[in-house]
Amino acid sequence: MQDELGSFDHVGLRDVTGDEARRASRHWWDAESDDYLAEHGADIGDADFLWCPEGLREDDARLLGDPASLAGLLVLEVGCGSAPVSRWLAAHGAHPVGLDLSGAMLRRGAQIGRRTSAEVPLVQADAVQLPFASEAFDLAVSSFGAIAFVADPAAVMREVARVLRPGGRWVFSTNHPMRWVLPDSPYVRDLRVRSSYFDDRAYVEADVSDRPVYVETHRTMSQRVRDILAAGLVLDDLVEPEWVAGNDRTWGQWSPERGALVPGTVIFSAHKPA
Repeated sequence: MQDELGSFDHVGLRDVTGDEARRASRHWWDAESDDYLAEHGADIGDADFLWCPEGLREDDARLLGDPASLAGLLVLEVGCGSAPVSRWLAAHGAHPVGLDLSGAMLRRGAQIGRRTSAEVPLVQADAVQLPFASEAFDLAVSSFGAIAFVADPAAVMREVARVLRPGGRWVFSTNHPMRWVLPDSPYVRDLRVRSSYFDDRAYVEADVSDRPVYVETHRTMSQRVRDILAAGLVLDDLVEPEWVAGNDRTWGQWSPERGALVPGTVIFSAHKPA
């Protein structure tokens, strides 16, 4: 990655613009798509709904309800990557559309769809400006997609609320705010507070020209809740997944040892009032 993106001479917390976050995320995931899927393709599957590195799957969690209830629903997947979730939804009778900023990820998703005879519609666009009509979808979902990588996560909440039909649900997983204050390490020995939980500047890796090449944004738990409520949505549930028994995978800073002590993921479930 460093050969393509340049050496990371500038790493730290700083404010970023929407354009900076957009360019960095598109470039990063375009360059990273092959390596990411080589490392995690077996974890996420070709047509599976993995909510988080802890190993929680929708087949077990049923955060969307009875899988049979998905049949016929128009579903938007925000930040779909290679779209295994959209293919899982299609296998359960839903009509999904996968959206992602990365063209390379979408190309890989299209390849997998053709290989598995499970093609789904894929759209390249920014989650802060969804290219869909208002009240177009019955359900929106996101498994670690887009929300942590945009400069204005509240805009994603507003856009999802706009495209949902009255009564439509929005269920998404993202980094737990607690993760922000701890080192990016899977080891228990590194469980020490390194920065302020209340510092809402983005984590940025920049090249030698100080151009952001990786951006990850932070919200406290209360900010996440306020973003949802300010978009006119009703918060129905909040899940902090525990480590799933039998999952021995280390994924970035997620590990069985660390997962037994602190949360790494939070899942929000909300709906648009009828």
